[in-house]
Amino acid sequence: ILFFSIMPVYHSEWNSFNGDSLCGCYLLPLKTNVRGPALPWGRAEEDKKDIVEEALYYFRANVFFRDFEIKGNADRLLIYLTLYITHCLKKLEGCQTKDAGTRALYNLAKEGFSAPGEASFPLGGFFPQASQNETEKWRQYIQQLREELGNRLGERYYTSS
Repeated sequence: ILFFSIMPVYHSEWNSFNGDSLCGCYLLPLKTNVRGPALPWGRAEEDKKDIVEEALYYFRANVFFRDFEIKGNADRLLIYLTLYITHCLKKLEGCQTKDAGTRALYNLAKEGFSAPGEASFPLGGFFPQASQNETEKWRQYIQQLREELGNRLGERYYTSS
């Protein structure tokens, strides 16, 4: 007898956040020194993981799912960051030292990237199109998240190797 258990997709704990959104993504508090529009981390969030930590924590489980039901605006960020982690790991494959890896991740974070509403955006069906002003602020926010994610991933990657 075979038993199949369906593993649940891990959703963001930030889906119930009550705040501003950009292109269907919450503008969330972030533990970071990287400049950008993210809200500063405060006492109210002390017991939570920020969205970057959630993406790194749930990456191994969520990367295997083809279907992901979006339950809130934080899930869109989780999906985007999961895809971005995959790109980061591919970049790190060719980097032999921590310095080389850190540079590669920083450069990847700074590379131009498409936004919701653009034909080349890989997750177009998951993100609503927005005004040009909102899209530009979204880019700044995602740039900040990409840079912070690269910092944390680089530390983990070379510490565990």
